[in-house]
Amino acid sequence: MKKLIIAFCFSLFAAAAFCQHIPKMKITEVEKYISADSSDVLVISFWATFCKPCVAEIPSFINLTNKYKSSHVKLLLISLDLPSYYPAKISKFAKQHNFNANIAWLNETDADYFCPKLDSNWSGAIPATLIINTKTGYRKFFEEEIAAKDFEKELEKAMRVKN
Repeated sequence: MKKLIIAFCFSLFAAAAFCQHIPKMKITEVEKYISADSSDVLVISFWATFCKPCVAEIPSFINLTNKYKSSHVKLLLISLDLPSYYPAKISKFAKQHNFNANIAWLNETDADYFCPKLDSNWSGAIPATLIINTKTGYRKFFEEEIAAKDFEKELEKAMRVKN
């Protein structure tokens, strides 16, 4: 069942990269995506169209995860936009900004419920980024904008270091 869910999620995300179809995800689906037995380094960016620091860092996330794609680095952009933005406004915004990455929309309204499921210290502020390598145990959460050079350093750590 777990493999079926993961395959379904990846097929949704693959479709999103080409046509900007944006699937809805519950926090439990995000948790399953993270906990999947994987050799990939996962970068999950929580963002919104109205968040200037979020939008500013996404191009470097896309460029660097593409640079390290052969090292099994994957990016998922999870929009925290309002329900009225889903899916049309988010998709249009992503196309206008050339965000050709896997995008999903978090179908949750209670930050007190979903934030601690990702990091116990997350206040709910964005941008927020989670970098995980389940194979090595690496996990780092950022509740701030990340400069491209710092992001690349963290990716390199995630690819080689065991926490």
